Amino acid sequence: MIMRLMLAAAVLMQSGRLFAQHPIDIGNRRELMIDDHLIDEISSRARLQLNKPVRREISLVTDAPWEGNACHYRSVFQDGDRYRMYYGGYQYDVQQDKQTYPHPAFLCYAESRDGIHWTKPNLGLVEFNGSGKNNIVFSSASVQDVAADPGHVAVFKDSNPDCPPSARYKAIVRSNSEPGLLAFRSADGFRFEPVQQEPVITQGAFDSQNLAFWDTVRSEYRAYFRGFRDGTRSILTATSQDFLHWTPPQWVEFPGAPREHIYTNQVKPYDRAPHIFTGFPLRYTDRGRVDSTDKLPHPELRRLRASNHPRYGSAVTDGLFMTSRDGRHFHRWDEAFIRPGAARTNAWVYGDNSVAWGIVLTRSAVKKSPDELSIYVTEGYWTGTSLNVRRYSMRVDGFVSVNAPLSGGEFVTKPIVFTGSKLEINYSTSGAGAIRVEVQDVDGRPIDGFAQHDCHEIFGDEIERTVTWERGQDVSSLAEKPVRLKFFLKDADLYSFRFACLEAEEELTNP
Repeated sequence: MIMRLMLAAAVLMQSGRLFAQHPIDIGNRRELMIDDHLIDEISSRARLQLNKPVRREISLVTDAPWEGNACHYRSVFQDGDRYRMYYGGYQYDVQQDKQTYPHPAFLCYAESRDGIHWTKPNLGLVEFNGSGKNNIVFSSASVQDVAADPGHVAVFKDSNPDCPPSARYKAIVRSNSEPGLLAFRSADGFRFEPVQQEPVITQGAFDSQNLAFWDTVRSEYRAYFRGFRDGTRSILTATSQDFLHWTPPQWVEFPGAPREHIYTNQVKPYDRAPHIFTGFPLRYTDRGRVDSTDKLPHPELRRLRASNHPRYGSAVTDGLFMTSRDGRHFHRWDEAFIRPGAARTNAWVYGDNSVAWGIVLTRSAVKKSPDELSIYVTEGYWTGTSLNVRRYSMRVDGFVSVNAPLSGGEFVTKPIVFTGSKLEINYSTSGAGAIRVEVQDVDGRPIDGFAQHDCHEIFGDEIERTVTWERGQDVSSLAEKPVRLKFFLKDADLYSFRFACLEAEEELTNP
């Protein structure tokens, strides 16, 4: 008897799986391959790969007299048939041993019908040099009752179903009078007013783009803002039910990531999978005055900056990518998502390569190609009299993929439970590459009719492709039962998958 138990235990150990492992209920959620949350085993030839975005056109140049070279923090979102962009208007003039500011900070606005071509409308809300013909939303002087900093603002459209129309647009604004964040509201996204005179969040550093949004999955407001943790710039988070009363802040954790200075966070739920948070933090690196420092772009201007403070001449920043499933613990990739790039467009200075808060869906430049994701990044910060906001694009769901070479690679999921009747994948292969999917029981045995050899070979490049086996596409017989998925990849990338309803079912449930 004892020998049989020992033999059974050995078999369990060799399999590498605990049969009693509690299955993960994914329902019909779209699951992105952004981390190893669903991965139980992965072969040495397959890997999680961070995919870099594609550099596109310049979307905006901040060359108006009330804008400048320090128009840093930006909020971008789609609002019906219009794309909105809010950003700070500011200019740094650098001189020997001093820096001057030709005008105060403003909150400015641009809009677009496609997310590609942007305009700056004349809003007529705030006077600059005696004229209201500008795109300024508000200034510190135009806001009554509170001392607000228009250069440190994050704007969003509130998706809380209980939000009154008078507060449909909201903003988090840094206070100029005391450490803290002020809550603003607006009915139209142009005329903002403070919700109350006192800051709603007071624990933190706040010299960054601090932000908040309504979390539709967890039915609460979430805020992310700057703090210093043991001398290192990092991120705090808090939650609220009413946008006014917030929980005590907690530190955002980055398990396994090196200790680095993080300036912004840009956290937001991903629209196609809102249970997942994405973020594009700005990493700050200062090696001091070394050989390469004077070989970076604009050496004379760099030395002028350094006369005000050494780090103004030596610090550089780049954009990172991170994700979370609970809003507090983030997987942060060490490699840069946005590199500073060539000297002809980038100043290689701290503040450059800052990703705007918000991902939007835009049409592809290639006809008949799927829509793509767009983000907006600063270049030329703190140089000249303006900066560029450049669009970068990438595949839908395409931040990270499981990638394997032509020689092949595979991975198997942890036990999952799903609802639906078909399996859809977002994938790409080479002409010689392919993907097959096997459905297994929790013990790793192929389920009859859903084995690897039953699966039709998949090759191509599609955002949504339904997996087909010899018996067809219908997997409803396996719904709500613990199963594993095993993916076999050759010169292929898998970006996401989800279970959904077959078209006939969709027509019945959505007449």
